[in-house]
Amino acid sequence: MRDTPLSNCERDFLLKAIQEKKRLDGRQTYDYRSIKISFGTDYGCCFVDLGKTRIMAQVSCELITPKENRPNEGLIFFNIELSPMASPAFEMGRQSELLVKLNRQLERCLRNSKCIDTESLCVVSGEKVWQIRVDVHLLNHDGNLMDAASIAAIAALCHFRRPDVGIQGEEVTVYSTEERDPIPLSIYHMPICVSFSFFQQGTYLLVDPCEREERVMDGLLMIAMNKHREICSIQSSGGIMLLKDQVLRCSKIASVKVSEITELINKALENDKKARKTGGKFGFAESLPQERITALKTDVSHVEMSDVKEKANEIVQRAEVPPQTVPSPVLTAPGTGQVGEGLENSWGLKEEEEEEEEDETVELKMELEEGHEEKGRGNYLPKFCFPWVSETDSPGPRSVCAVFYGHSLQDSTE
Repeated sequence: MRDTPLSNCERDFLLKAIQEKKRLDGRQTYDYRSIKISFGTDYGCCFVDLGKTRIMAQVSCELITPKENRPNEGLIFFNIELSPMASPAFEMGRQSELLVKLNRQLERCLRNSKCIDTESLCVVSGEKVWQIRVDVHLLNHDGNLMDAASIAAIAALCHFRRPDVGIQGEEVTVYSTEERDPIPLSIYHMPICVSFSFFQQGTYLLVDPCEREERVMDGLLMIAMNKHREICSIQSSGGIMLLKDQVLRCSKIASVKVSEITELINKALENDKKARKTGGKFGFAESLPQERITALKTDVSHVEMSDVKEKANEIVQRAEVPPQTVPSPVLTAPGTGQVGEGLENSWGLKEEEEEEEEDETVELKMELEEGHEEKGRGNYLPKFCFPWVSETDSPGPRSVCAVFYGHSLQDSTE
């Protein structure tokens, strides 16, 4: 497993919260997360949501040859799959320590407790028996996988129907669901696992730990029990020593939780049976409008929509009236633009004109200096004449020519 390490700050925060009898999701010490049980379209398919932990269990069957030492008993096989889809800590194709532990615990809980009548699975003694296979797939991991897996497995077994079988001489005929109604399994009781996590060497106790609480716990106690208060299996893991009083206290808590979960499973089975009889929606078709297929769906927020029109009219009345006409931009001269109000932009044309004027002035100065050095100040023929219009009292304009003689300036008027 490629587990992401937990930082020291998170670890200290979780332990401090547990000491103050507080949990991340606001639960109390002995509270379970919300449990949702739904069934698929086919018999034997069950989905269980324990908080954000989501598990699917699928039951199938086939005819095989029984074991020699038990010729009259069928077989039950369990298989758990931890895929990287549920958590990045799981790796595909490798059996981790967690997978082996969950598989063994599920076998102790359901197969070794004799909750299913295996003799009823016999078709022909010593030749044909039914093998029941339970595949448990983890869809999302948020802690307490054993409890969710046990609930999904026993609910799927209760919901499963095997085909009916007819025997004529040595011939064994398996009838389809259209020919004969399928037969349910013979189940004596429903064992369910309840997990308890211990902190600070057994000082603090929590029921149904989440994924982050499992990382900081010191030990884990799993008790498999049915509603008749019969302990089917018990397993302790971690480096802590539990006292007899602690185990008895946990068993009393487990008896209450198991009775509540058993009642919830029976109610879910009754609802599915009624829906199938009345022809209503069930299984995959029912989960589509309710958005129960995805594990982490968003919660629906209820919004008051009764006085929406009145509030919209009030907002429209308070708003300012928009102008009817849009003012067109004013272009003061060709090649210019307007940005904002009253702002002119020359788009770089003015800057280019200023640079050209500076270049002409520098060239003019250089040519004047060259002519002054060659001819001197006397008898100098002017090369440049800059005409302009002078403002005088005379009615007509007067053209003035300024002639440069080195450092002197002479005016000639026409």
